Amino acid sequence: MHMDFPTLLGAGLVLLGIFYLGFLSLKIKFPSVILYILFGVVLADRLSHNELLEFSSEIGIVLLFFILGLEFSIKRLGSIAVKIWPSGLLDVFLSLGISMLIAIWFGMDPFSAFIVGGIAYATSSSITAKLLDDKSRMANTETEFMLAILIFEDLIAPIIIAVLIGLNAGGEFQSSDLLIVLGKVVALGAFAIVLSKTVFKHFDRLLDKIEDEDFKIALLVGIAIAFGGLALYLGLSEVLGAFLAGMMLAEIGNIQRVEHVVIPIRDLMLPTFFVFFGTSINLGDGLPMPLFLLILLVWSVIAKVLVGIIGGRWYGLSKKVSLRAGLSLCARGEFSVVIASVAAGTVKIIGGIYVVAAAVIGMLLFDQAPKIANKVYGKKKKTNKDLRVPGT
Repeated sequence: MHMDFPTLLGAGLVLLGIFYLGFLSLKIKFPSVILYILFGVVLADRLSHNELLEFSSEIGIVLLFFILGLEFSIKRLGSIAVKIWPSGLLDVFLSLGISMLIAIWFGMDPFSAFIVGGIAYATSSSITAKLLDDKSRMANTETEFMLAILIFEDLIAPIIIAVLIGLNAGGEFQSSDLLIVLGKVVALGAFAIVLSKTVFKHFDRLLDKIEDEDFKIALLVGIAIAFGGLALYLGLSEVLGAFLAGMMLAEIGNIQRVEHVVIPIRDLMLPTFFVFFGTSINLGDGLPMPLFLLILLVWSVIAKVLVGIIGGRWYGLSKKVSLRAGLSLCARGEFSVVIASVAAGTVKIIGGIYVVAAAVIGMLLFDQAPKIANKVYGKKKKTNKDLRVPGT
């Protein structure tokens, strides 16, 4: 007699798998995110349409960017925006523009080439942010520049997706459609600023009055999810909305109280995002256009390293820190998957394989970035202040 596999049992087994792989990653000193993604790829047939896994993964990614937003007050974000736009445009040219030209050189039509460029463009915000946290690099000099690039890409990627969907629908994408998307981004940002200066101006006083931690969880997680959902409702990225929600609360005096409540929920939910990400990747039958895929992967790494080396210097970083930043921006992820879903046939299969390979390569380069930068530019020697006279 055939029995359906219970959703609850599947959820429990996924959590146990996440525990084992996280424990294994500590033992073998291998990035846990890669193991989570490969776990999802292996379970793709069983979990690809699992609504519970999809929902929990969305909560995890929203809370990740909510926590990130807490580190950026409106004043700080404004100063970053002024500094990042030259590097952001360089990123668009190198990662999207040159990748398109490579695809056209291999005989692809302009629309397919644009899809390839979109897939190769955006660094995985979720993977990069998770690795920054795991490797204790949040306080590093290059982190502000890296997060600024990720935010810039999160603003551009929805525009790329809107253009692709417009073209794929058979209609012409008008300039007015582009203005509408930009208008939504500006309106959502303005709404967040207004709320931060009015409703959330004395939010810390409300937190002081709430003694029950359960109520705090409902309030803070609810704010993050609601603003992420509002962004989705407007046709934008939920991670952009979650980041803006965190930014709204960054104005309060002691953000550690918010982090203390939200971080445990984030840590539980976030691994499910990477598992679900793995289930969404269709490796197809065989490896089409292997030379093109190899060249695209190599150029993807070179492009992001150049964004770090050149853009980092424009941002005011040292040569060593700029190289470290570039090597840490190579992983592709969630936006690449969304863009690849617009494709069909060979391009879709190439997109799936590319995302897996680029995610793995990017995470390995992130792990080795400090060592590579030290080898190229040398490690700063520590001055020994406790000098002793020989023989004493």
